[in-house]
Amino acid sequence: MNPLPDWDSLQVGDALPALALPPITRLTLALYCGASGDHNPIHVDSDFARSAGMADVFAHGMLSAAWLARVLTNWVPQSAIRSLDVRFAAITQVGERISCSGRIVEKLDRMVRVHLSTTNSDGIVKLSGEALIAWP
Repeated sequence: MNPLPDWDSLQVGDALPALALPPITRLTLALYCGASGDHNPIHVDSDFARSAGMADVFAHGMLSAAWLARVLTNWVPQSAIRSLDVRFAAITQVGERISCSGRIVEKLDRMVRVHLSTTNSDGIVKLSGEALIAWP
């Protein structure tokens, strides 16, 4: 976690430290299955994914949500997170490089509202979200 900025220095528009991830691999998906307990075969079995009309397996949406949570916990203690809401926008494919970012959109009474997103290298938003952070 980075040192917290001073409350008075926080401004609407300030960016949170970004998180850039390596290309998504089948191993990443298999490990996430084990860690999350989400063993839906559409995420790890290519034959199953094709039989469901998909070109290949794809990442769990909640894996992207976990990356957004990591952006937050790299910035503030987990105990400061009051809410995290996400909206799935597009499927994240094997091989894509995902970047996660956040920006302060509102400064309240000792709280900040943050907009978050994951995007691929083409700038396509895969997941967007919003968090409310209580400033410690």
